[in-house]
Amino acid sequence: MNQIPLSWFARPAAEAAADLIGCRLLVDGIGGLIVEAEAYDRSDPASHSFSGPTRRNASMFGPPGHAYVYRSYGLHWCMNIVCEVGSAVLVRALAPTAGLDVMAARRRTTAPRLLCAGPGRVCQALAITGAHDGRPLDRAPFRLLARDEPVAVVSGPRIGITRGAETPWRFLLAGSRFASRPLPRTKPS
Repeated sequence: MNQIPLSWFARPAAEAAADLIGCRLLVDGIGGLIVEAEAYDRSDPASHSFSGPTRRNASMFGPPGHAYVYRSYGLHWCMNIVCEVGSAVLVRALAPTAGLDVMAARRRTTAPRLLCAGPGRVCQALAITGAHDGRPLDRAPFRLLARDEPVAVVSGPRIGITRGAETPWRFLLAGSRFASRPLPRTKPS
């Protein structure tokens, strides 16, 4: 697997989010396969960048391929990867593959399914904090590695938001048991 260059992210977040599924994210050697990601862009009412730059979202207006890390509801760290100006991809879930014992200690659970199923859990398991905000993903402590084979990606509405939730910019590795939540079932027409 090859390190993904920062320039790979200089494009629409929805494209990058779909293409991140199946890539490997490691922080100090701890991490796994990205199995769920959500895209947000500047025209999106659910995006932190929708109202323009602030101190909190400054990294979203910075260079592509850098981390945008913020606190969600003052409780959990969440990590995004910056794409085009004002857009980013939220890393929602990983299939843990490296450092499971370290993740289990950080998360206080040994259930593999619960280690990285949700953006707050990902950050806790990988020890991502506000200190990582604005840092490039092509340098330590990060390693972001390209897929080594094609994967089946499915998409649907985003979760955990009230505005723009219907936008189908939530991408998942088809059939992964490590996603934070399954996609809603579609009603037959």
